[in-house]
Amino acid sequence: PTKVDRSAAYMARYIAKNIVAAGLADQCEVQLSYAIGYPEPINIWVSTQGTGLQGLTDEAIAVLVRKHFKLTPRDIIQTLDLRRPIYRETARHGHFGRNVTSFTWERTDKAAPLRADIGCAVAV
Repeated sequence: PTKVDRSAAYMARYIAKNIVAAGLADQCEVQLSYAIGYPEPINIWVSTQGTGLQGLTDEAIAVLVRKHFKLTPRDIIQTLDLRRPIYRETARHGHFGRNVTSFTWERTDKAAPLRADIGCAVAV
């Protein structure tokens, strides 16, 4: 979990799933860029491929990401509880798209706060 390439991939999945679950877009890709010595990402890139809510740009969603998600390596590890023995399970059948309770990056618990922040009454 201390390797930001792995933990940030989990966090990017978590963020994208919550954006879609919040109804902010029909699809979402999130990229987090880190540099040695900088705990916060140096860049957050969001692409909804034009499926975002009317008037909600990808850049505006990136601002929401910074507001609603803690993105330092330490915060990612804590948020997703990555110090648990979960990696044997990820080694078979992949890391993403599985309904496994220990895969915390598959949760959509931030959807309601994201939706509320833009004043949206989108049904999920």
